[in-house]
Amino acid sequence: MVSGTWEQRWHPLREEWVVIAAHRQDRPWQGEQAAAGPAPAAVYVEDCYFCPRNLRVSGIRNPDYQSVFVFDNDHPCVGMNAPQQLEPPPGIYRNAPALGVARIVTYTPLHNVTLAELPVDSISALLATWRDQYVELGSRPEIRHVLMFENKGEVVGVSNPHPHGQIYATTFVFKTIEVEADVSRRFYREHGRVLFQDIVRSELADGRRILFENGSAIVFLPYFARYAYECYVAPRETHASLQTMSSGELGDLAEALKRLLVRYDNLWQMPFPYVMTLHQAPTDGGDYAGFHFHIECHPPLRKPRLLKYLAGPEIGGGNFLSDTRPELKAAELLAVPEVHYKGRHD
Repeated sequence: MVSGTWEQRWHPLREEWVVIAAHRQDRPWQGEQAAAGPAPAAVYVEDCYFCPRNLRVSGIRNPDYQSVFVFDNDHPCVGMNAPQQLEPPPGIYRNAPALGVARIVTYTPLHNVTLAELPVDSISALLATWRDQYVELGSRPEIRHVLMFENKGEVVGVSNPHPHGQIYATTFVFKTIEVEADVSRRFYREHGRVLFQDIVRSELADGRRILFENGSAIVFLPYFARYAYECYVAPRETHASLQTMSSGELGDLAEALKRLLVRYDNLWQMPFPYVMTLHQAPTDGGDYAGFHFHIECHPPLRKPRLLKYLAGPEIGGGNFLSDTRPELKAAELLAVPEVHYKGRHD
């Protein structure tokens, strides 16, 4: 006898169905479990390529930086010096040089902290750095999109535990943002409203999935969440990117992001793994009046040490099957303390 929540929910930003099958969350599991995280490291690690004063793989020495530090990735996936002479592919296939800019953004000189443990002022400084990088790289005529993200935790494949994120400035628009931009543009033209604003209004009307609000920012676990603890952090006012946000809005956004990340870490009292992506409008000169900047966090765990594996429905079929009910996961996050379990304070 099957019981519990079992339904399809429409994801308006991706225009796809998400199957909510929460009765599957406690099914017997005899498969692999994610390993526990590494033991806490020291504030400074001699062989860390990202710590201050250390040599990187390239042979360049990091400065004795004191806050946010940005540098070109020593192992870039795209670069302005990418090979230009490529072998023509056969038939209908085509290729092009992998041009672009790849950078690393270290959040702090401290090796043994996470973004959740940094004070709000430091997170505000990081947001300002991301804004400046978006403006600088996006102004280049060949760059059509600036993707900023953080991969946190061994289970998502991070290669260095020093707190950092990455920037890919590319000659193409990453597919998720391309779809979101197209959907938002069409909705704005057809209805005269911003799609993301309608999402926020719907979340506020329901109320169960709102995790935090302040003067100009909001955090919620969306009705259509694909991952168990997937959350959005957004300004209340519509901005296509960080570029047009005021210092006050950046401060409120920093507070909102910290509140979410502290709840994540406190849920199981561990550095909570996730993929965090900044959804900003492409920089190709298009019309993005209906695009609403926000930050999405996609944690891969649905239970302690148990991953949400992407399998037949997700990889083979292209739609997500969620083993959890968003309302219950939001309630779990709301129930944990707001002070980080390690005891650090702003």
